[in-house]
Amino acid sequence: MIDFDREVALAMRLADAAGAAIRPHFRSGLAAERKSDASPVTLADRAAEEAMRLILKAESPADTVIGEEMGATPGASGRSWVLDPIDGTTGFLAGRPLFGTLIALVIEGFPVLGVIDQPILGERWVGVIGKPTLFNGKPVRTRPLAQLSDAALATTGPHYFDDHDGSHFMGLAAKTDHKRMVMGGDCYNYAMLAIGQLDLVCEAGLKLHDWAALVPIVEGAGGTMADWNGEPLHAGSHGHVIALGDPARLDDVVEALACAH
Repeated sequence: MIDFDREVALAMRLADAAGAAIRPHFRSGLAAERKSDASPVTLADRAAEEAMRLILKAESPADTVIGEEMGATPGASGRSWVLDPIDGTTGFLAGRPLFGTLIALVIEGFPVLGVIDQPILGERWVGVIGKPTLFNGKPVRTRPLAQLSDAALATTGPHYFDDHDGSHFMGLAAKTDHKRMVMGGDCYNYAMLAIGQLDLVCEAGLKLHDWAALVPIVEGAGGTMADWNGEPLHAGSHGHVIALGDPARLDDVVEALACAH
């Protein structure tokens, strides 16, 4: 039996520590380096992950820790903490508070707890399997969607799709309200979906640290997350991700994604 009160309290301390490491660097002119995949990383990313890892080493030493910047530290408990210290480093570097710290607890390949923390705006979403999602301590809900053509669709950017995936994404976009499409936002799009500001997020090429924390948050708010075939996400998923505020429209989304343009 998982003591979710304990785990949530631990996740809150992780988010607090990450935020304290990040805030001094926001809009500070901090320079970025390039990782092997050409994506940017900063001192703030590394400092935030290190701060979270120090707490986990002290309080949950048997758990595996998987972080975007420092890789995996194996554990023996069968549980994994999955960390993305700054999801949206490009936005962070541009001085836009649309990034977030992502914290997930994954058990047997499935996320059971997730946190999105926006340390500049003081916004925090907490999702726990089987419980309502909380935004700054208050329950939130996704909004209903009568038809896919009314959907406000978001994605981080078209350049994250290859030609094949981009063609299928455009097949979906053509079936939504293109005048309300949002580009940019990273994890913040999923946070907005959870409070009923967006209807649909679609992305490809995500890694476990990009999406694990999002699943309990979206689903605890009444939405659903799946791969592009409509199947539940798990640690072996290939990174094609749908987040949908109204699960009743999932078949429509999957059908639209199957139509390449």
